[in-house]
Amino acid sequence: MLWIPITLAATVFQVARNAAQRSLVGGAGPWGATLVRFLFGLPFSMLFTTIAVTLTPTMTFHLTPLFWLWCVVGGAAQIGATAALLLAMHRSSFAIGTAFQQSGLPFAALMGLAFFHDHITPLAWVGIALATGALMVLSWPKHIDGARDWSAAGLGTLSGAAFALCANAFRQAGLALDPLHPIPSAVATVMVVQAIQSIGLTSWLAATSRHSLMAALRSWRVSLGAGFFGAAASSGWFSALALAPAALVRAVGVVEMPIAAIAGRRLFKEKLSLWQWLWGAAAAAGVVLTALAR
Repeated sequence: MLWIPITLAATVFQVARNAAQRSLVGGAGPWGATLVRFLFGLPFSMLFTTIAVTLTPTMTFHLTPLFWLWCVVGGAAQIGATAALLLAMHRSSFAIGTAFQQSGLPFAALMGLAFFHDHITPLAWVGIALATGALMVLSWPKHIDGARDWSAAGLGTLSGAAFALCANAFRQAGLALDPLHPIPSAVATVMVVQAIQSIGLTSWLAATSRHSLMAALRSWRVSLGAGFFGAAASSGWFSALALAPAALVRAVGVVEMPIAAIAGRRLFKEKLSLWQWLWGAAAAAGVVLTALAR
């Protein structure tokens, strides 16, 4: 059950990272704000990997083609998911954008079952269904000028699906690197993935949007904070994914919602209605049910 406290710690770091990135969207755009998570997080990932490998002298690195494939697939999906999430937060709110992200829960369950043969108990499926239903209610857009604005919900759902893909991909990459040492293997996988993402996204922005790249670099203080929190969150997520199926890890990660609601209120002066708090509680109940059914 070590994966549960690891996941809880990762959610706290993730909220802090998302808050830092959201504050950069206005100047650096969604892609520039996405980059800081990887580029400024890479030095910290290298440090975490050095510590983990030093403490695990028996660890071996199986750098197989399958490992590299899962790193590339997961890394690409995570870049797209992060950009979509930041846009969803920009068009709705920080807390509701976080709720959209949790739409990856059913996607993670279905992908894990269909492609990786993860075992999920019937009680866990009930918890997943409860959490997902509550999230659907929270994510339902309001009327704006006589119509419903589905853009934030669409971006949030896209983000959730992409996060589900990268969660399963990273789980497989970590297991392929060294299945006998899941946590240091997961931390090392974070470093490899962030190196790939940093090189790829920096090169793309340098060629297509130098303004976004320079804006991200100029905001180095906020970017450095986002990088640290991002590296810490990714190390936690990857470690949890190496110890448990992606759907269950994503389910426990829904506790990010109340944390994000508090952060949104304090940092961005956002408020949630009683209705949103009630459905948030229902989602949390689904998380608890899923975790206990593990």
